[in-house]
Amino acid sequence: MKNFKLKQIPERTAKPRESGLAMIMDKGLSVREAEDLIAASGEYIDIIKLGFGTSYVTPRLEEKIKLYQDNGIIVYFGGTLFEAYIVRNQFEDYLKVLDKYAMHHAEVSDGSIELPHDIKLDYISRLSKYVTVLSEVGSKDVEKIIPPYQWIELMQTELEAGAWKVIAEAREAGNVGVYRSSGEVREGLVQEILTKIPEEKIIWEAPQKAQQTYFIKLVGANVNMGNIAPNDVIPLETLRLGLRSDTFTFFLGKGAKYLTKKK
Repeated sequence: MKNFKLKQIPERTAKPRESGLAMIMDKGLSVREAEDLIAASGEYIDIIKLGFGTSYVTPRLEEKIKLYQDNGIIVYFGGTLFEAYIVRNQFEDYLKVLDKYAMHHAEVSDGSIELPHDIKLDYISRLSKYVTVLSEVGSKDVEKIIPPYQWIELMQTELEAGAWKVIAEAREAGNVGVYRSSGEVREGLVQEILTKIPEEKIIWEAPQKAQQTYFIKLVGANVNMGNIAPNDVIPLETLRLGLRSDTFTFFLGKGAKYLTKKK
């Protein structure tokens, strides 16, 4: 939706899109709140993650999932729920849950459990026969630092095993994985990953505005980002379009007037 006409606005991809994705974190919204979210921001939402294990206790879950799907939004259970089933040796039960709720997507992660990578690849391969798989790379443990070459290897092999997208771990706070505990981007890591992994294949978890700004300036308006709070969907879109101070001059050409503030 565009309410006004402005020049030099970056072109955004249209839904359904492969790049420029926004993955939103639903940590237990009510059906009414989900309806309001779609009414206010549905055009800019591509994916809804039902965060961590919230779907286990969320009321009217089936109704909410159908609401998202009927509005052209991908929805899936957080990877922590997958891990909760795996650690209890209940993979077949997890498949039944996906079937019961007519889920077309699933996340495979190992951020909370120690899962040998060959086993994780096998789960990705097996799940991809039933649903579209997103795999999450990185640990939720702030003490666990994965070197760049290993990030690249993990992402490459998980894509080869059948993952549609790989998600760069950051938690909902944005303080682990590709970020330092302060929330600062590990720039060398990110840039090295992008030398080997196609940008459209990665969803960067970026819950903080400074993180979102960094990736827009690095990759462009159509970078994939995740773990976005429901109230930040439209603010994120303005960042992508250069309609917020953080990216205001980034997409403007040299011919634009008054690019610096007068003292």
